[in-house]
Amino acid sequence: MTRSHSKAGGVEFRNVSRRYGNVTAVDNVSFRVEPGTLVTLLGPSGCGKTTTLRMIAGLESASSGTILIGENDVTLLPATDRDVTMVFQSYALFPHMSVIDNVAFGLDVSGVGRAEREAKAREGLAMVGLAGYEARLPSELSGGQQQRVAVARALVLEPEVLLFDEPLSNLDAKLRRRMRDDIRELQQKLRLTSVYVTHDQEEALAVSDQIIVMNKAVIAQQGAPADLYLRPASRFVADFMGASNLVDATVVGRDGGRASVRLGEATVELADASAGVDDVSIAIRPQAIAVTRLADAPALPVSVRKATYLGSHMEYLLDSSVGELFVVDPHMVATVRAGESAFARFDPTGMAVVPRAG
Repeated sequence: MTRSHSKAGGVEFRNVSRRYGNVTAVDNVSFRVEPGTLVTLLGPSGCGKTTTLRMIAGLESASSGTILIGENDVTLLPATDRDVTMVFQSYALFPHMSVIDNVAFGLDVSGVGRAEREAKAREGLAMVGLAGYEARLPSELSGGQQQRVAVARALVLEPEVLLFDEPLSNLDAKLRRRMRDDIRELQQKLRLTSVYVTHDQEEALAVSDQIIVMNKAVIAQQGAPADLYLRPASRFVADFMGASNLVDATVVGRDGGRASVRLGEATVELADASAGVDDVSIAIRPQAIAVTRLADAPALPVSVRKATYLGSHMEYLLDSSVGELFVVDPHMVATVRAGESAFARFDPTGMAVVPRAG
């Protein structure tokens, strides 16, 4: 199953909306997925990400706007006329069919001859690490193995675009980590244009070239994983892209793209993305706070409410003049106990200025 790199096509949405009566599920959304890349649609339930994926597949129709796959306008094309395959959350395997017959099913429907579809199915199973499982039934496989079969079934069709609809949500945490790595490795090896839907920010960070964060039917922010994590554009994105302490602060000075921000009794220098406003919020990652008995600047006086030893690190819950702070601190030499007074020191690389509203 040798893919032609030229077959991979991009996906583009131009001002696409999807309405159900008075309810707008997707509102004037525009983005582009470059050929051979994996883009994740990330967001909470009801944000519009699954509806967007289904519009790419042709399972939902756009109320307005234009959808392109490759250079072709597919807005009005039915799902059967789009060179797109989806890997579903539920696996959707036929329980009475063997593994190899499940993988070969789409090829059979497409009219591929028996010998060719069996060869392609075997190659697909080998690609996902399931060579030797051909004769088994889905009920004889683990959840992770069933998901691999579903991926193989999609791969053998050699689609122009491969879609993933929360493919790992039915797996336990250990299997999710392994499968997300396998999916990413396959996508990069085959240079598949892929669109991936999840509500799990860690999963999105692990598999994506680009992430599109959606909220309330619109795009809240899009960019490379590191950009969204380190430079969120809003309180919503900062909070959704992993654990974050969101505290109110005041800009007291600006110079050359940097801002001096007062955080209670402490002042820190940060990259300025505050759109010129002085009343801002600071998103502080738990790993960007160190707890110490020394008042090193910039330092914020705190009271330690909880101190939890977790082997490789300490977790602290702190009370401060700017509110409650959650801390993940790997410094285990001079730990601080619950009930003690201490100081919080900040690492600016784990902090971001965001507008106080939004």
